[in-house]
Parts: sequence; C-alpha cells; structure tokens
Amino acid sequence: MRNTTSKLFFSILYPSLFIAILWSIRLFEQVSHVELGWYGLYPRTTHGLMGILTSPLIHGDAGHLFSNSVPLLILGSVMFYFYRPIAFQVFFWVYIMTGIWVWVAARDAYHIGASGLVYGFLTFLFFSGAFRKDTRLLAISLFVAFLYGGTMYGILPLTKGISWESHLMGSLAGLVTAYHFRKEGPVARKYDLGDDEENEAIDVSYDGEDSENPIINLEEPDDNKGTTSDSSQNNIVVHYTIVPKEKKEEK
Repeated sequence: MRNTTSKLFFSILYPSLFIAILWSIRLFEQVSHVELGWYGLYPRTTHGLMGILTSPLIHGDAGHLFSNSVPLLILGSVMFYFYRPIAFQVFFWVYIMTGIWVWVAARDAYHIGASGLVYGFLTFLFFSGAFRKDTRLLAISLFVAFLYGGTMYGILPLTKGISWESHLMGSLAGLVTAYHFRKEGPVARKYDLGDDEENEAIDVSYDGEDSENPIINLEEPDDNKGTTSDSSQNNIVVHYTIVPKEKKEEK
C-alpha cells in the first residue's frame, strides 16, 4: 500500500512540476509585459531552431495554457504511473522529435504551445498498449481513447490559428516512440499454474448406472470427513457428484 501511494505521488508530481514551469513562464510574461512569442518555432530558419526547445514552453494566453495543462496532467500522470521505467525517455523523445519535424515540415509561422506533447502522450499511451498486447495496458488505451479520442481531429487543418502540424507531428512521435519502446518498460503479468499432474485435484464420483447426459451437482464437503488437500502443495480439492437425469416415461 505504501509503495502504491508513493508511486502515485511521483506519477502526479513530475507532470505537475512541468506544468508549474509553464505557468511560471506565462506569469512572467504577464507581470513583465514581455512577449515571448518570438522564441517560438519558425520552420526552416536558423533562429527558429531554438524553438525546438522553447516553443512548448510558450503559450498565447492563459486559456491556451489551461487547455493544455489539464490533458498534460492526466496523460502525463498515467504515463509516469504505468510506464515509469521509460517515462522520462518517452517525454524527451516526443519533445525533441515533435519539434524537429515541425521545424522541417510545418508552414511558415511561429508555432508555440505544448499541444504537440499532449498528442504525443495520447498516441503513445494508445498504441503502446496495443503493441504490448497486455490486457491492463489495453484497458488504459481504451480509457485514453474514450477521454481524448475526439481531439484527433486536431491533426487536420480545419481551424485557423491552430498549429495542426504540431498535433500531427506529436502524434507521429508518440506512435514511433510506442513502437520503439514496445519491449521495454512494464511486462505483462503471467501466472504459473504448475504442472498438469499437480493441478488435477478434482475428485469425481458417479451415482447410478445410467451416466448419459449427467447433471453436475456441486456439494459442499462434510466437515466430519476431514480435509483431503495437501497443504504442502496448496492444491484446492473440489468434491462434487454427478447425478444422471431421470428418464422420461414414454406414453
């Protein structure tokens, strides 16, 4: 219980610290009246290269930042909780790949905001569960798709003033990262049931001469008969009786 609480705490802590940095930068802009949009990512220019690192940290206004903060907290916490061994690597590669690809392929404009990270975490969580074929992680994939599946329309150039290129490149970065780390991180749980001979602990008895189409009648063991299971092997013994069906009388 203590380990689970600690794991949950740090899973929320790391995304929260990143979001705190984003809000601190926004607060600095408001107080100092300094416009940091010039530190955004401008594709295929030398000064725009710095935006690969700085553009996710800058937002147009408080509403823009808030719309990214909520999914960053939720998706980031899920990622750090279930994929903690590789979470920092995933964060780094989604961050860098999204920025580089936007610099190479996006239209000529200043691209700012952390929405590329949001889309990267979203596709990573979705495809990682599918690649690993783990029922627990597949459930997380479905949960993420249920919450944010509708946001995938953001990868299309449907709205003016929205960097759909960041959304698209972030989604691709999440997909590539999910495939690359598909054999690292959490491992699917396997249960060892032992040898077949050790597990055959069912005592079957037949009553009556006619055993065709039997009916299974589960009976609780009688306390007076004692225990028939071997405690050293931890086998569970199930006692039941198979009773034949009564034949219908012919008219």
